[in-house]
Amino acid sequence: MPPSFFHHLHPPTIPTAQARWRHTLGAGGTAIFLMLILGVTGILEMFYYAPNPAEAALSVQTITYHVPFGGFIRNLHYWAAQALIVVSAIHFLRVIFTAVYGSPRRFNYLLGLALFVLSLMLDFTGYILRWDVDICYPLLTGTNLIKTIPVIGDFLFRIAVGGGEACEMALLRFYTWHIFGLTILVVILGFWHAFRVRRDGGIAVPPPALRSDVTRIPRDELVRRELLAIFIVSIALILLSSFVPAPIAAAMTGKPSLTAEARAPWFFLWVQQMLKWGDPFIFGVLIPTSILTFLALIPYIFPKPNEADIGQWFPKSNRVVQVIVGFIVVFIIILTLQR
Repeated sequence: MPPSFFHHLHPPTIPTAQARWRHTLGAGGTAIFLMLILGVTGILEMFYYAPNPAEAALSVQTITYHVPFGGFIRNLHYWAAQALIVVSAIHFLRVIFTAVYGSPRRFNYLLGLALFVLSLMLDFTGYILRWDVDICYPLLTGTNLIKTIPVIGDFLFRIAVGGGEACEMALLRFYTWHIFGLTILVVILGFWHAFRVRRDGGIAVPPPALRSDVTRIPRDELVRRELLAIFIVSIALILLSSFVPAPIAAAMTGKPSLTAEARAPWFFLWVQQMLKWGDPFIFGVLIPTSILTFLALIPYIFPKPNEADIGQWFPKSNRVVQVIVGFIVVFIIILTLQR
């Protein structure tokens, strides 16, 4: 059978050692598949969602309880979004712990990091669109943290929320960011990221003279493995969406207000925990931004890993990076679990 368009998206062959699941974890391809699910389910939800404060929460309830298969579609959208955060984080950490962030892949490393940040922002804005009582904390705290940024805080607040009280224009502004601004950026950077992977030589491997295994697999086998991974992920998402409903709470009436039980989305719980320590700007903006800046500068401030180590798990030539990033990951996980 002649190769299809889907086959032509892949290189003719790739190294066998680096094609194994235990090397890639299937994270990159899974992230793309999850984005496709989010796009399709998001479009379906748009037919019934009403982006105004008086009707938003009620429209979510309508989708969940009254539209045929609406609850399942909403659950699928929600769980695919949460899975995308986890899978993207795993993919990013795999790049670091296998030392494949050096030249000529430094720019693509930054594109991947930008896509991860945009995924967090998409998940956050989608969380706000529920417009129920549970979104009060992230809405008020997140928008107020923007104001604490010196010099440009008020300007960024107007861009994000539209100015005035957070509840007056926030919903429509978040809806616009979620559906258009952030989504368009993700699509553009996603295609750019995939293009750079091919342009930079495909999956990162040591030079031929330094490889212990020089065998390669054809793209037909690679596509077969990807389809198997898609099938497994699809079954997991279907089961999860069928038996574990997405969060939903009572509609928010009036202006948002905080309660003792208020909490951030799970991926920002570590920031919420730090806010208890003191100054909002330091612990809510400066520290997270510093962590993000450090991750972005890894290919530029640390020596390039040895060529023989490229594509190997936990090589010695980037041990310092492994330790620092490992500490950051443990730090975030501990703070998240404390909540």
